[in-house]
Amino acid sequence: MRHFVAVLLLAACLRSGCVAAAAAAPVHPRIIGYATLWDAAQTQDAGKIDTLIFAFANVVDGRVTLDAAGEQRLSKLTALKSTYPELNVAISVGGWGAGGFSEAASSEAGRRAFADSAARLVASHDADGLDVDWEYPGHGESGIQSSPKDRAHFTLLLRAVRTALDKAGAARGRTGGHHYTLSIAAADGPFVSGVDISAVSRYLDWFNLMTYDFVNSQTPLTGHHAGLDAARIAPADARTTERAVKQFRNAGVRPDKLVIGAAFYGRDFADVRTDHQGLYQHYGRYQGEHPWPELKKDYIDKGGYVRYWDAEAQAPWLWNAEARRFISYDDPQSIAAKAAYVKAMHLGGIMYWEQSLDPSGELLEAMRQGLR
Repeated sequence: MRHFVAVLLLAACLRSGCVAAAAAAPVHPRIIGYATLWDAAQTQDAGKIDTLIFAFANVVDGRVTLDAAGEQRLSKLTALKSTYPELNVAISVGGWGAGGFSEAASSEAGRRAFADSAARLVASHDADGLDVDWEYPGHGESGIQSSPKDRAHFTLLLRAVRTALDKAGAARGRTGGHHYTLSIAAADGPFVSGVDISAVSRYLDWFNLMTYDFVNSQTPLTGHHAGLDAARIAPADARTTERAVKQFRNAGVRPDKLVIGAAFYGRDFADVRTDHQGLYQHYGRYQGEHPWPELKKDYIDKGGYVRYWDAEAQAPWLWNAEARRFISYDDPQSIAAKAAYVKAMHLGGIMYWEQSLDPSGELLEAMRQGLR
């Protein structure tokens, strides 16, 4: 099995430019986790995480703000740093359906207000950086305002934020390797057309590549929603983690700035055509998401659901032949494959969505072990 995985990784390297990646200075791969309603009192996992990203602050009247509930949640995360001094906590602004970005980025004054408010928020809350989750520049699929000018404006916005963070950091002795970090949550394929990847890269410490949700309620077929590589029967334009990495590498991004994503939840499809055990088939209804504990308790090899493993995609799926139900998800085996890929490609690490969906820490431990 180890030899087989090694062969797959070698093939991935040949396809994605592993020789170029190897030329970059090696880094210790990071583990980065988003946290929403996670109970920060569950601190047994915090020592395994390099950066916890609080989700989410919002853009209100062009400024980055937190409501009272968010203030309380963030303070619980930053309080963990007293017990885990190596832990960093960043603040993410945005998320799916969160607007205000296009408007704020459209003028110099708007960009300055956004950047200054973001830097103040980071500095005043003892955070260590900012993550911008604009989904997506130049796109309105989530119901937010967008503009063809978002591509240029996004670069200018991130430049303003980088300047504001550096200024705020210098005033607090946060310089050099201890500076306030700046990252973005980025999709791949057509969803990144509104981002000048090469231009924004110079302002970023890393990209959080959302290499999950490749199939969802808005796609016509089932499939691996977080697959590493392409399945044998996948459509030619199927999105995969490897293809996302190649897209960003081809745009000139250093490999150590690329952090790939893992999903701590599965996506469920009903009324699925029965060919290939439901894999990459048309379906009738999208059923929703299942967190990892629910998948283990109620679905994996239970109640008529059978687990299958796709050796090409390095991803599992569940198929219930009688109910015609299909579930795509990440598990310890697929996360181990992603960790091996990160090390082979000298990438920056793995991030995941999200902390509360893995209360036992099983998936996080697989990630930690794989990246060691």
